[in-house]
Amino acid sequence: MLLAIDIGNTTINIGLFKKDRLLLIRKINTRKSKDLRYYHSAFAPLMQKMAISDVIISSVVPEVTNILKRVFKEKLNLKPRILGQNCRVPITNLYKNPKQVGQDRLVNAYAGYKKFGGGLIIIDFGTAVTFDVVSRKGSYKGGIISPGLEPSVHTLSEMATLLPVIKLKKPRSLIGRDTYTSMLSGVLNGYGALCNGLIVKIRKEMRSRFKTILTGGHARLISKFCDFDYIEPNLTLEGLRSIHKFLLTKTAKSVK
Repeated sequence: MLLAIDIGNTTINIGLFKKDRLLLIRKINTRKSKDLRYYHSAFAPLMQKMAISDVIISSVVPEVTNILKRVFKEKLNLKPRILGQNCRVPITNLYKNPKQVGQDRLVNAYAGYKKFGGGLIIIDFGTAVTFDVVSRKGSYKGGIISPGLEPSVHTLSEMATLLPVIKLKKPRSLIGRDTYTSMLSGVLNGYGALCNGLIVKIRKEMRSRFKTILTGGHARLISKFCDFDYIEPNLTLEGLRSIHKFLLTKTAKSVK
């Protein structure tokens, strides 16, 4: 059993794989405080019921990564494979400063290329909305970062006293006839238009119709408001599984 973990700023996505099959998915809130008991409790059901043989982690929150290293050492006597620390994503990174790219973005690029080939725009709807461009040959070229849907909504409510906090869902109409619907339409139709506009600009710069992949927590919701070729909500977890398989193959070859 492989435990694949993607640590984001807001949510930790957890996938349990048996060989190439994704058996289950769990999501827990990211707590950036050094709360060891919280993470012991969150992972205890999986560790008690499943025979986990390896763990691979992609993270943008170093303090949480360090806590989980302790959890798996204490409970399973396992040393996780941590991308960017003791292993790397097998992709050519063309960023000016390669260390600035979040590991989750490289994982998505690798997963997208393995599944669909090169020439990709991968749009991940998380705490931030990231656009990542994968060349025809499978290199990570770079991308675009925008504020995420939920941070935008929360900021709007905090900055404007009379605007409520809204829960993201499909608005009843484009033109809202109350504040709640108007805000929903503004966020979802606005981000849909943002995505479509940036896709056009990226394709123009790349001089080719790169395929688009939507992923992340709000991918299915936003898919109703923008154009895309594929929707893969679990792309990062699938990418972690694929990278783990690559690392095992590489180790086996070096032993021979």
